[in-house]
Amino acid sequence: MDYPFWDVGIGYGVLMAVIAVVHVFVSHFAIGGGLYLVVAERTARKKNDRLMLQFLRKLSKFFVLVTVVFGALTGVGIWFVIGLLNPTATEALIHNFVWGWATEWTFFVIEITAALLYFYGWDRMSAKAHMIIGWVYFGAAWMSLFIINGIITFMLTPGDWLATGNFWDGFFNPTFWPSLWLRTGVCIMLAGLYALLVASRYKPDDFKPVLVRYNAIWSIIGLVIMVPTFYWYWNAIPSGIVQTALEQMPTPIASLYGSFWNAGLIAVALILFGLLIPKRYNLVIGILVMIFGISWFFEYEWLRESIRKPYVISGYMYGNGVSLASVEQLEQEGYLGNIAFRTGDDGADLFRRACRSCHSIGNYKALKPAFDGADRAFIAAMVKGTHVIKGNMPPFLGTELEASLTAEHIYGRVDNRHLSQIYGLSGVELGRKVYDVRCGSCHELGGYNDKWESLSGLTAEDLGDILDMAGDLGEEMPDFTGDSVEREALIEFLLSLNEGGER
Repeated sequence: MDYPFWDVGIGYGVLMAVIAVVHVFVSHFAIGGGLYLVVAERTARKKNDRLMLQFLRKLSKFFVLVTVVFGALTGVGIWFVIGLLNPTATEALIHNFVWGWATEWTFFVIEITAALLYFYGWDRMSAKAHMIIGWVYFGAAWMSLFIINGIITFMLTPGDWLATGNFWDGFFNPTFWPSLWLRTGVCIMLAGLYALLVASRYKPDDFKPVLVRYNAIWSIIGLVIMVPTFYWYWNAIPSGIVQTALEQMPTPIASLYGSFWNAGLIAVALILFGLLIPKRYNLVIGILVMIFGISWFFEYEWLRESIRKPYVISGYMYGNGVSLASVEQLEQEGYLGNIAFRTGDDGADLFRRACRSCHSIGNYKALKPAFDGADRAFIAAMVKGTHVIKGNMPPFLGTELEASLTAEHIYGRVDNRHLSQIYGLSGVELGRKVYDVRCGSCHELGGYNDKWESLSGLTAEDLGDILDMAGDLGEEMPDFTGDSVEREALIEFLLSLNEGGER
């Protein structure tokens, strides 16, 4: 809390996806392109294949532009964004991996220099010298991946570093090797998919089937590498993180399944149109397969980023920038006294520091739908109980007063009418909405922390008694503070479940 807070209109997650995922995609694309170019050139020169060499010459221009221009610009963009979104985590990464970052930048300079020499050297170098430069281009690019992979995987699985603080323990962490080979497979696949996209525009003559099959095989090799290494990577993640995600976090699990679907679609398209009927590999198919590849990459990165919640660095720092080392101090002193840059609006400052890194009121991961129709006391209780709510959030470490101030800030920005007025509901349907708002965040019917077995078979009077004593049932359980209409509707809904109503 030693830095000013950068409040953006869209959510942090969206902004990171736009900048970081795009950059990481481009960097993988460039690494795979470097390997593709030099291997394909070597094969083409051995066969004296002039058509293939012409194809590679044109392709190299695109890969160089991507590496030198777009990759460099988005790389700077990442530093700008992470430094503003989570300066505390960025500081921790720099302090621990400063020489790693410096080494990566050295390899990047070598990469872009070799890329330029490779592109301009087609007619100015001997074949041997040109391919040596190509290998330098790929080798430097892959070494950049090697180093960045250690830092990225550290954030999810810091391993022994948490106890030792040793650079190498953090760098060669439990997911380092599976992630490295998984990403290498991704690089190979993406390069092949782009080469296929370019080849799809060729006329269906004798050269096109040869080119399409070559590129399809290249992409399939990448996919084949990805399958076992993804399994290796998933199993290298600590079981506690995986189990929590399966139980509480639908977003990363949906991304996991989405990545499976996209990989399957890519495989089917490559086998059918790339190997069996390569002349039919047209521009539409090329674009669709490229979209599947981009979608796979997006799903994987989303999974990797979101599965480590509530941490930005697992076991070391929460997503809102609070380190575990400062938890005891904050529990004793509260947030406000530890916020270096305050605006004068304590509720807003507390919301920004404790919640805003993940949630907005009405945009990304909006709180408005969850709190429309809720009262101040209920919102304050939910703020204090964030660590037990579905979604795996960090605990609110502030005082009771700070929880009330945060709740007041949220309450002033949501719809304060009764739920029946907001949604035009009554009876069982109103009761379902009351359950969703007041109970569903912690007790999902048929899902996370479902308590229905303990409620089934109870009478309306029994259910009413439970609502009256709700605040005494557990430390994090809020009192039921809804009005009489909401109370009766909630009981009616719960009774309908006894009668076989839809859960």
